[in-house]
Amino acid sequence: MKNAMLDGADLIGLEEAAGPSSYARGLAYARKHAVVSMRWDESACAVRGRVQGSHGEVYSTTAYFASGFGQALGFAEGECDCPVGLDCKHVVALVLTAAGRVAGAPRRTKVTWEQSLNALLTPAADAQGTTPLAIELSLAGEPRAYARVVRPGRSGWVAGGLSWTRLEGDFLPAHVRLLRELYGLSGSYDERFIDLSGFDSPRLWPMLAEADELGLRLIHSRVRLGDVARHDDAVLLLDATRKGANLVLDPALRIPSVPDPVPVTFIGDHGVVHVDRGELSREPREWRLALARLKDPAPPALRQLTAHGRRLEIPLKEQRKFAAEYYPRLRRLAPVVSSDDSFTPLAISAPKLALHADYGEGHRLALRWEWAYEVEGRAERSSLSGQVAPYRDERAERALLADLADVPLEQFGLRSNGTLWPSEIRGIDTMLFTTEVLPRLLDRPEVDISVDGESVDYREVGDSVTIGVSTSAIPGDNDWFDLGITIRAEGREVPFLDVFVALARDQSHLLLPDGGYFSLEKPELQALRRLIEEARALQDASDGTLKLSRYQATLWDELAALGVVEEQAEAWDRQVNGLLSVSTAATAEVPSTLTAQLRPYQVDGYRWLTFLWEHRLGGILADDMGLGKTLQSLALICHARAEHPFLIVAPTSVVSNWKAEAAKFAPTLNVATVTRRGTPLPVDADVVITSYTLLRLDAENYANQTWSALIMDEAQYTKNHQSKVYQSLRKVPAPVKLAITGTPMENNVMELWSLLSITAPGLFPSPTRFRDYYARPIERDNDTELLAQLRRRVRPLMKRRTKEQVAADLPPKLEQVLEVELAPRHRKLYQTVLQRERQKVLGLLDDMNGNRFTILRSLTSLRQLALHAGLVDEEHAAMPSAKIDALVEQLADVVAGGHRALVFSQFTSFLSMVQSRLAAEGIDYCYLDGKTRNRQNVISAFKDGRASAFLISLKAGGFGLNLTEADYCFLLDPWWNPATEAQAVDRTHRIGQTRNVMVYRLIAKDTIEEKVMALQSRKAELFRNVMDDGEIFSPTLTKEDIQALFE
Repeated sequence: MKNAMLDGADLIGLEEAAGPSSYARGLAYARKHAVVSMRWDESACAVRGRVQGSHGEVYSTTAYFASGFGQALGFAEGECDCPVGLDCKHVVALVLTAAGRVAGAPRRTKVTWEQSLNALLTPAADAQGTTPLAIELSLAGEPRAYARVVRPGRSGWVAGGLSWTRLEGDFLPAHVRLLRELYGLSGSYDERFIDLSGFDSPRLWPMLAEADELGLRLIHSRVRLGDVARHDDAVLLLDATRKGANLVLDPALRIPSVPDPVPVTFIGDHGVVHVDRGELSREPREWRLALARLKDPAPPALRQLTAHGRRLEIPLKEQRKFAAEYYPRLRRLAPVVSSDDSFTPLAISAPKLALHADYGEGHRLALRWEWAYEVEGRAERSSLSGQVAPYRDERAERALLADLADVPLEQFGLRSNGTLWPSEIRGIDTMLFTTEVLPRLLDRPEVDISVDGESVDYREVGDSVTIGVSTSAIPGDNDWFDLGITIRAEGREVPFLDVFVALARDQSHLLLPDGGYFSLEKPELQALRRLIEEARALQDASDGTLKLSRYQATLWDELAALGVVEEQAEAWDRQVNGLLSVSTAATAEVPSTLTAQLRPYQVDGYRWLTFLWEHRLGGILADDMGLGKTLQSLALICHARAEHPFLIVAPTSVVSNWKAEAAKFAPTLNVATVTRRGTPLPVDADVVITSYTLLRLDAENYANQTWSALIMDEAQYTKNHQSKVYQSLRKVPAPVKLAITGTPMENNVMELWSLLSITAPGLFPSPTRFRDYYARPIERDNDTELLAQLRRRVRPLMKRRTKEQVAADLPPKLEQVLEVELAPRHRKLYQTVLQRERQKVLGLLDDMNGNRFTILRSLTSLRQLALHAGLVDEEHAAMPSAKIDALVEQLADVVAGGHRALVFSQFTSFLSMVQSRLAAEGIDYCYLDGKTRNRQNVISAFKDGRASAFLISLKAGGFGLNLTEADYCFLLDPWWNPATEAQAVDRTHRIGQTRNVMVYRLIAKDTIEEKVMALQSRKAELFRNVMDDGEIFSPTLTKEDIQALFE
């Protein structure tokens, strides 16, 4: 929309509100016509619109303006339903489009203050209006098409004092709204007529379609001519015919279902006003007009040629030149046809992108691009830059380049700002391009690749990398020793200097002369880099040798640990893939190898699972969240004494939790986890645990293995029976398949079919028949009898208990620790900070009282880093948080089961991050911290049921609240003081709570959080006052306790 009020508006505040980055992106969106629709809201003094995002999503966006007497409108603020929410790039695009401030748009005369106030003070249409309006189309001038607003009169349609800006009266509100939007979009400053020839926006056509739906007619100025017809898919082309020996080019309009249309005038570059050729014998005012939308924009030169009725005649002797030189370029402006078949155009193929790769010595690779065409069967090559050859189709070339946007060419200097460039790369870049990018380009039929020279055998040798360390005495020096380091790959020594230089330059890989390469991001190599840098920094020698002082004992210990990496790697391999002894149970009683006391309902569930196992049946264990489905499953596995492994498939975030639970409650089981794609599948384990993602990626490997049973945790991942995960699970060869989920059916009955088709494939074999017989009648007709029948059919194969049903078997409060595995980048950063802080803190422990605040700072940094890297350094704000991911996954189940939860953290900055994520996921929440002013209103909102989750900081909500409406509690970080933890939990687990409370502690694996939990378990009294009133250490917190936190 381009409303008269916005011309001359003060938009200085727009860039200030959005910031330079969002303003620049919004300007780019405006230039790409991302604004789908817009309208002026008089009552709100706002522009409202819909703006398309970068991935095709459409956001509802509003920009508000402030008005003052005698002043131009000024931008006030903007809001959007995108994740940013306020003053985002979509707001910028909407305002700039509405105000005509996009670069290249024509500037018009500034609107006077009278016009602005008249528009502002125009009363809104009566919401009860009943009189229709219409748009009258007429021709005038050269000719040009003009549109005005009319209303019913005594003998037809009349203007009757109406104008595009004066639509007050008893008129249909929908008509008034659409006409105002149409006028705003037109950019016209004539209040009576819109000149359609200057209507630049192709949004005209959807608005005319909406007018049809609203009954807003488009009529002729002559009553007897009736309504103006409208067509789509018009094509403006050039028709080549023979006139004697000459070749004649005539502009022509082609419209499906219209025999012989003649253009009268154009609507911008996107439409045309036309008449039937038979109308030309009449006076123009008697013509029966029609509008047509052009399929492709018409270039100005072609419109001018058409408007003047000019034709081009090409003499016989020039026709060869026309065909060879001009036709290839002409076809880019408009289609060229020959209605009398007198002209046969050149055969020109679609473009292909040719890449020439020239391999040289020293891992050198020269790359250059060309366009490849076939013209009349003859191969033609053209540079991507310089003069454009006549046969090239630049539109098709741009489309081809756009299709390559997902190929990472920028990192090799091959693409910049959408333009391809030649490049010469060396070393690791040659390896990465050859192994990762070249195969992707070879898969593209529109890319031709030619290779000169020979590529070496690039291969990953990281599994063979070993590190050796040694010390040797320096004659005459008893305090210093020479430090020796050797690195080997595939048994051959790698020059240590090459490795260290690559590490210092933050290279991702080291490439060996024969093509072998390994990642420099391996934890042991990164640790080696840090330790060597430390050793260099601590010595005075400048001769380039590495030395260690005998006082650097801890540094040597860490180096020595790296020296047995190969042996450790083998031990780790044995732990994952080796066998553990398995004790078996002789009867269906709870196995003695299960180190847990099952509650009565869990025994019942276990016996149900064993029944399915003994009879080779599948089923769905659908107990409520927190009732111990994992434990019941482990009891079954202990009972089964299977010849082949059980395969457990779970979300990535809970794979490690499964392994931990098995180690805790079934220590005799040999449990293997698959954490990387392509890892050989263990054949001699009792249990193999993998993720849905890895199963999908390595589906063939899992399908070729023999399994005793398949257990699908959080089985809602399989509910889409058209997904690759579902297909992969169907192909797993296991006689027993069990689904574990607290929500076997969330949205529709077909989700239940998906689970049953895997666990009990013979129950309802056909999805089509299941949909017709059960799903549609139950969902569409609310057929309760059929629903009851379905439940009877499913009941033997699905066991579900809610917390309320088993309350007698439950203690008042169930607590569970959920282990969270940090993502690789997060883990790498954590280890880096840990090493630094450990060296610092351990050197301060001799004077704990004097250094307590420095030690606290280090401990706090590590605790925050275990939550989210952005809490320690804003540079890492975009790094994902595995703990937030795990929380969202848990909350989704809680909400789906109709429950509500409290979420506690000591760090308000982390709660803010959780708050943003829940908003993005569409989970309703309330938020309370020490800065919350309307504390009681927030509490009341949660107690009244307006949110499913309540985010609370420790200091703000650790006491004084009664929130028994929640029956789940999530503790995001372990607190030094266990009593404070208990206080938080007691917000919901207190008198008045009629339901059982589930408490989950989210602990980041292999971080300081585990150390805190261990100390709490061993010496809970030590932490009674750790964080209270600024007291960091209790009298009984020893030097050994602090050291334990850094072990």
